[in-house]
Amino acid sequence: MKGITIRTLQEAKRESRRFCCVTAYDASFARVAAQAGIETILVGDSLGMVLQGHTSTLPVTVEEMAYHTRCVASAAAPALVIGDMPFMSYATPEQALRNAATLMQAGAQVVKLEGGEWLAETVRLLAERGIPVCAHLGLTPQSVNSFGGFVVQGRDPAAARRIAEDSRALAEAGAALLVLECVPRALAAEITASVRVPVIGIGAGAATDAQVLVMHDMLGMNPRPPRFVQNFLSEGRDIAGAFAAYAAAVRDGSFPRPEHGFD
Repeated sequence: MKGITIRTLQEAKRESRRFCCVTAYDASFARVAAQAGIETILVGDSLGMVLQGHTSTLPVTVEEMAYHTRCVASAAAPALVIGDMPFMSYATPEQALRNAATLMQAGAQVVKLEGGEWLAETVRLLAERGIPVCAHLGLTPQSVNSFGGFVVQGRDPAAARRIAEDSRALAEAGAALLVLECVPRALAAEITASVRVPVIGIGAGAATDAQVLVMHDMLGMNPRPPRFVQNFLSEGRDIAGAFAAYAAAVRDGSFPRPEHGFD
């Protein structure tokens, strides 16, 4: 298989072909995901919770993200590797450029930042210097303390309008991808239709161009899984079969189902 690139994902959006994303944190799981045909692998700062046992993603460092990115990148081909920029690693454009370079040198092909229009200058700076950006909006886990917990975002009209405006501003600033997490399905559908860049959803309904899940969630390893999760290992599959089933369900539209989203 040829390697997946940003252009591959843009073509998928134009042709209305859904694609898949899953988190991975080491070479073994990255290889299984890639062999299952999953197009994009996110080295998520969710590792702070699922690997390190923290209650949030906030303690994760750039050095830890670079280490796990190197592990994943060594075995992820042909999938595209997205590396999370951890908490307070992009507070200024200059800091973002320095830390994004570290992740790209570790093997990331895209870096992911959480935030709204205030990131436009940073997105523009990175994009101009050859660093593709995935912008993450809606429920941004690094802001969990500001939100007062892991709660759905964009339910009132003002908040929905702000997320939609932020999405368009970041796409116009040069973001190559958008992630929408835990927003109402109608809002996600509106944003997906209004921007030219691919939109990856998680808890955002079925109208986005792609879906992402935390690997531990989709393998049934979370004792209290979020509403938007489906356990793809539960039907007696092995791990490789679970990844393949997830990819197939995203592509044929059988995941996510209505009960996995929010109004």
